[in-house]
Amino acid sequence: MAVRVLFDESHSQAWSIRPEVAAAMQPTHPGDASYAAAAQALRRRDLEVVANVDRPLDEVLAAGVAVLVLAHPSERRWERTVSERSPRLTAAELDAIEGFVAAGGGLLVLGETEEDKYGANLGELLGRFGLGIAHDTVQDYGRHHGATPTWVLADLQPGARGADGDPLARVRAACFYRAGTVVAGDGARILARTSPTASTPEAPLAAIAEHGAGRVAVLADSDLFGDDCLGALDHEALWVDLVHWLGAAAFAAPVPRPPSALAADPAWAALRDHADELRLLQQPDGSAREAAAAAGAHAEAMAGAVGRLAAHVPHQAAYAAALQDDLRRWAAGGCGVPDFSASLEAFRPDLCRVDGIEHLVVFPMATQNASRDRRFEALLVRVPWPAWLAGLERHHQNPKFVPVTLTDHTAGYDSECAVLFPETVAVGDGRPPNHFGAIFCDREAERFRRVVGAAADLVGLNLPADAAALLRSESLTEDAFALWDLVHDRAHSRGDLPFDPFMIRQRSPYWMYGLEELRCDLTAYAEAVALEADGLALGRHVQYAVLFDRLLRFPVTGARSRNYDGLGGQLLFAYLHQGGWVRWTDNRLTVDWHGVGDGVAGLRAEIEDLYRQGIDRSKLAQWCAAHDLVSRFVAPAVGSRWVRGARGFADVEDPRPYVDLVLEDEFPLSMFYASLKRGLAPVLARPARRPAAVAA
Repeated sequence: MAVRVLFDESHSQAWSIRPEVAAAMQPTHPGDASYAAAAQALRRRDLEVVANVDRPLDEVLAAGVAVLVLAHPSERRWERTVSERSPRLTAAELDAIEGFVAAGGGLLVLGETEEDKYGANLGELLGRFGLGIAHDTVQDYGRHHGATPTWVLADLQPGARGADGDPLARVRAACFYRAGTVVAGDGARILARTSPTASTPEAPLAAIAEHGAGRVAVLADSDLFGDDCLGALDHEALWVDLVHWLGAAAFAAPVPRPPSALAADPAWAALRDHADELRLLQQPDGSAREAAAAAGAHAEAMAGAVGRLAAHVPHQAAYAAALQDDLRRWAAGGCGVPDFSASLEAFRPDLCRVDGIEHLVVFPMATQNASRDRRFEALLVRVPWPAWLAGLERHHQNPKFVPVTLTDHTAGYDSECAVLFPETVAVGDGRPPNHFGAIFCDREAERFRRVVGAAADLVGLNLPADAAALLRSESLTEDAFALWDLVHDRAHSRGDLPFDPFMIRQRSPYWMYGLEELRCDLTAYAEAVALEADGLALGRHVQYAVLFDRLLRFPVTGARSRNYDGLGGQLLFAYLHQGGWVRWTDNRLTVDWHGVGDGVAGLRAEIEDLYRQGIDRSKLAQWCAAHDLVSRFVAPAVGSRWVRGARGFADVEDPRPYVDLVLEDEFPLSMFYASLKRGLAPVLARPARRPAAVAA
């Protein structure tokens, strides 16, 4: 997804994102005329930044621009510009900019001290949005930066809360260098003011407003984002989040879904409908003996539809043939317990990870977590495999990992299920071949945006504007979940592992599963931090995704019967809350964005230490140590037989019978989460099935 920021340099601006132009304006010190560092800060976050050099703005604003930046236009007698063009916007440009904002664009205007003298008409533009820049030079002998009274330290105003995001969420201090002041009408929100000791006391220095579908921000100084000052205080955080806040409409643009030839073929509708009818005839073990004639007819019709659809998926020729054989064999055998091991062996999406490729999927399978029921399901999926993801997989070897998006599906997947694993497929008494693990990154992304967005509003979260952009964006969230799942899935088999990491066919207390899943998520978080440091902007969004999904969605999703993912979220919240990285005060949730990563790393270290010591413990001793770790932060249920001091266990070789003593809700929800779950009830249920994309 390309979000384009247009930096206008066609009106004799005193700043340039082009280093050679900045050097021409200030040969001895180009940094005093350069916004190259600011542009690079945005590019590091995958925003596209371009300069408009000489075209009228009314001609260029329609070309996919998300945010327009006007940085201090000036006549040459006041600033060392290299342009002979007028700093004034034409009437056509004024109208075009207003229309651009009304249609969803973002406008960032950066003024200066004594604004009226520069010959620009920014006031005429800003007046259309209820804003302006006053002709002023603020001095503050009581609150300034360094030894210069005109370097005014701003009084940052209380930030906004909720899913819309806040440009100040990560800003603790900002300095305005030789600033004027801002005029802000009733509809504007003031971000920063001068202090009471300033020459113009408590006057606005920065303000934002909404206009139609778009947004406007104005600051009374342009130096704070220049190369010399961007790294001071929290200026870069303010710059980046202002641009993300202004570009809200662009981030919210839906992802264009390519048409599906499979979904458009009438054979698909027939296959899907027969599978839905057949699943109603099945028993929990997948058999349909009592309705064998009707079930067999549906199976034969499905086999025929698969044969017709096979032409669309030549890469699945072996699977389509095996699937038809399995369907007909099941029908001919009286529709007993299904065994689709042959077609599962031939189903190899892991060998066809090509960007945009489609797969047909038909199996008797379980679709709900912890369900043993096997029902026939049919899916159409598409594999997103862009070059960046393929490159990361080569580095983070995970040959079984297959991200998919869901085009259409039968009734069993009209649920929160977001995985397709071989272990869920009915294969008789044998063990299923384990070639792939498919994750529906679009489904995970949709419920993340739906639930976390509502939770952020409900708890009044201090959400950074770039995180709010993630919550708006289909593209960013789907990419983030693809990357998260790649690293998480791989982490299960790496590290100091005192037990089978996937715990297949093992019986353990559910907090062991919760710690393992949380360990892998915290590993993904740490890897995302490293990837961001290496220049992958998506790494930052993975950090947000892990944090918000774990803190705001997992604990309140699903039943409370041994909910191990919910417990992992409870543990992370409690650890961060008790360490001061997260605070619940005045009915608002506040995250320390400068320190929360240290908290996540601390909990990861605790779990890894548990694992490391567990290699030298008995299984029961490890279970007890794990319970103790969780209990330090999450209060266990009253009456638990597993709390320290209440255990009457003998350390036997096979401690599985003690699992029966685990309460269904061994670690109940805290008062915070009980209230959150009630408040989120309307959005926790998944919306109705998305219509299939069909060929034009």
